[in-house]
Formats: sequence, structure tokens, C-alpha cells
Amino acid sequence: MPASALLSRPLAPATAQERAAATALISAPEAPVSGAPVYAPEAASLALLVVLLSPKEPKEPRER
Repeated sequence: MPASALLSRPLAPATAQERAAATALISAPEAPVSGAPVYAPEAASLALLVVLLSPKEPKEPRER
């Protein structure tokens, strides 16, 4: 269904104030801080500590 069929009367052109409001909404600036992961050297040492302290794999039982 075309959009013109939904309107009962033609739309008036936007005023300068309406255009400014729409432009402000459309051209909003990006956030100064992104959600990208950041290098953290303490995380590497924590991961190494977890690996070193994790339990060893169980050995296969010996046959007698």
C-alpha cells in the first residue's frame, strides 16, 4: 500500500525548526568511548595463574 493512500490530506512542508530538530536527531555524534575490549596486562597474569592452579588431567589406571 503506498504511503500516500494512508494520508487523508497532503503534508505541509517542514518548518525550519522541524528540520533542525530532525537534523539534530539524525546527526547525533558518536560516543567518545567505544565498547571495544582494552588491553589489560593484569588479565594475562590472572589467566596464567588460573591455568597453573587448575587440576591436572587424571591418569589412566595401570593394569596389574
